[in-house]
Amino acid sequence: MIEVYYKIIAISRKVWSVMMEKSNSAPTMKDVAKEAGVALGTVSKVVNGLPVGEPYRIRVEEAIRKLNYQVNSYAQGLKANRTHTAALLIPNTYLPFFASLVYHINLALLKRKYRMLLCSTDYDPGLEQEYVAMAQQNKVDGIIGLTYNPDLILDETTPFIAIDRSMGPRIPCVTSDNFAGGQLAAEKLADLGCRNVAFLRIGSSLNNEPNKRKAGFENGCLSRGLPYEMKILNDGESYEEFALFLKEHMQNGKLAFDGIFCVTDTLAHLIIKMLSDMGLRVPEDVQVIGFDGTRHFGDQEYTCSTIVQPVPEIAEMCVELLLQENRQAKPPLVCLPVSYAYGGTTNK
Repeated sequence: MIEVYYKIIAISRKVWSVMMEKSNSAPTMKDVAKEAGVALGTVSKVVNGLPVGEPYRIRVEEAIRKLNYQVNSYAQGLKANRTHTAALLIPNTYLPFFASLVYHINLALLKRKYRMLLCSTDYDPGLEQEYVAMAQQNKVDGIIGLTYNPDLILDETTPFIAIDRSMGPRIPCVTSDNFAGGQLAAEKLADLGCRNVAFLRIGSSLNNEPNKRKAGFENGCLSRGLPYEMKILNDGESYEEFALFLKEHMQNGKLAFDGIFCVTDTLAHLIIKMLSDMGLRVPEDVQVIGFDGTRHFGDQEYTCSTIVQPVPEIAEMCVELLLQENRQAKPPLVCLPVSYAYGGTTNK
């Protein structure tokens, strides 16, 4: 009796093992061909979008649905030397400008049936290099990067598109017209009646395109005869330096500046709070313009009056250049136009 019991257990285990092996084994193209009653080559044509007779196509597609056959697009891509995957290096996804870039670059890639490998670097140069190596190991078709590593090593066989920083004549850079944006901010403050203004900046010490906002602002002030002062901090320095700068220019409860241009909307938000803590009203006492075009909840009102970067166009241009076959035809710098938008922190 015990021997019979153990035999039953052994048979049950064997049956269970066979069933599990069957259930865990993914259907192959051969299984689809057998189910559809067609040649293996016919299945291959249908899977790869090549023309076949309509009855055969219908039979193959029905077999694919019935068997839940999944095409290994990665393996297909390796055979064709194209994986339809692109990597995006971005400092983070919590600052609105970066988040918007991620969103629109992903949309631009999806439109072209590409997938995005997102790499959030947290401004870490070492991590940027690690992500580049990982992306290349995964055989991506190209990399788009907003990077802060001046010594980033890139494999020339992998196309790379830079955002906001020129990285050499062979690497296209896509950016907004930062010089024109700074000039526009100065001219707008002058048009709105400002008589003494300030430029506030915090950012990377790297030689990048956003640094041109300063030169543009200076040019705009000079062309309008508008007096100005500047307070410039590098990344990592305390924001309290801005508060001290503003307090140093207070006399009898009045700020010496009636207009302020902040190099980003994030900085503008911080400065507006500082002004409020000092008992000053925006825009009644001081008008403030930021830079980026940040909106509440991503698609509603602007968070402040701002110089708007054309993020959807930047994303489209990055993807278009990345996937362009002829590398020689790619321009070293693409500069896209900016615009001004009212966001409640200026008189209009």
